[in-house]
Amino acid sequence: MIFKRLMIEDKDIFEKFIYPYRFLSCEYSFTTLYMWREACDICFTTHKGALIIKKKDFEGRYYFMQPLGYNKEELKEVIDALMDYKTETNMHYLFKDLDESFMEEIRDIYDDIKDICIKEDRDNFDYLYEAEKLIKLSGKKLHGKKNHYNSFVKSYNYEVKDIKEAEVIGDVIVAAEKWYKGSNNDYVLYYELQGIKDVLKNMEIINIKGIAVYVDGKIVAFSLGEKLNDNLAVIHIEKGDMDYSGVYSFINKTFVDRCFSEVKIINREQDLGIAGLRKSKLSYYPLKLEKKYIFSC
Repeated sequence: MIFKRLMIEDKDIFEKFIYPYRFLSCEYSFTTLYMWREACDICFTTHKGALIIKKKDFEGRYYFMQPLGYNKEELKEVIDALMDYKTETNMHYLFKDLDESFMEEIRDIYDDIKDICIKEDRDNFDYLYEAEKLIKLSGKKLHGKKNHYNSFVKSYNYEVKDIKEAEVIGDVIVAAEKWYKGSNNDYVLYYELQGIKDVLKNMEIINIKGIAVYVDGKIVAFSLGEKLNDNLAVIHIEKGDMDYSGVYSFINKTFVDRCFSEVKIINREQDLGIAGLRKSKLSYYPLKLEKKYIFSC
């Protein structure tokens, strides 16, 4: 198999394979793959009519995502070929980012598969929320979030702008670069910054939406996301200046209300095993954690 690095020009190819599926995971979005193509060395090829995506995780371990567009009668041949490639190239895993239905297909094909080969990837579970609850912040559980939102509204002279015009895009890039400088050159945040810049340069091609929040003419938060289907939107980026009380509650609610109020489910991606991020995501009481699996045999 000969793999090529993912480029913006490959969007149509990927969407042809991705959008017949109804993934709840953020992983199978062209935007996600494009944003992280450098950090995860995302490459692809086709085999027996299926799209094969190869990538590495943040620990440098290579693996395949689940094949897309395969003929079910040929799935075993496809997996066998990937197993051979894994052995020849000394890849760490065979598959990651797998949904439950694909894991069941693997179990049906390989009767001798042992549970030791399959494990849940908790740090990469996606957090799914009801859009209506994120907008209304109603009920006892979200009372604190609503207070934080109201505090921001009352405390600051703010303005919300769509990320469309060149001036706003420029302001967002400057803010993103400034906030990265305070991150101690974190590897993941460096590539996230590059991904933000790439997406902003290609907004018309990618069809992503975004808002920026200004206080007294200065950006204090911004967010980027997209609608994946009629029922689901994913929030790819959410950044805020913690010096402004309630800023995250404000942008979380405002972005969904302004751009994705017509969908039912909001995917706010994973916590990567970061304790503070996990606590924050759980504090919004997700509807569901979308499981992902690792298949290592």
